[in-house]
Amino acid sequence: MQRFIPLIIVSALVLLFLGMMLSDRNPKEIDSVLIGRPVPAFSLESLAQDAPVLTEADLKTGKPVLVNFFASWCVPCRAEHENLMVLAGQYRIPVIGIAYKNEADKARGFLSELGNPFAKTGLDLDGRVGIDWGVSGVPETFLVDGEGVIRYRHWGPIVGDSLEKRLLPELERLQ
Repeated sequence: MQRFIPLIIVSALVLLFLGMMLSDRNPKEIDSVLIGRPVPAFSLESLAQDAPVLTEADLKTGKPVLVNFFASWCVPCRAEHENLMVLAGQYRIPVIGIAYKNEADKARGFLSELGNPFAKTGLDLDGRVGIDWGVSGVPETFLVDGEGVIRYRHWGPIVGDSLEKRLLPELERLQ
């Protein structure tokens, strides 16, 4: 019986690793500790000239909003941009943009070139707001309910089937 113990252990490990490989969970993605908590307090200069500052109060609209951290220097941000345009246009989801560690002129040029899906956009020049939100890199998108509580975090770009299989089902749960 003792000679089968190594075989049983190896078999269990193989099954464990197969299960992990077949799951659709990204092993690099870390769950956000902010899920179920109010958005952190913040105040950011607006990307739009002569517009009021962007604050957490702008996220308490009575209906779900998306908060997207992006940057003009971010290649994956460019890849997901079309889906943000779809969310804002076709699905009529308010999308708030936060230009993460980005110069205002470069962020404006990025949106001028690709289109602007954002209802409002703030400048997080030093990345402090991103740190408060737990952003590990751009792009990251947060789903915030109408009362300003974070309900979902999408790590990485919204590309491929992640819009239909991950983000839209989360939005439907809130509506």
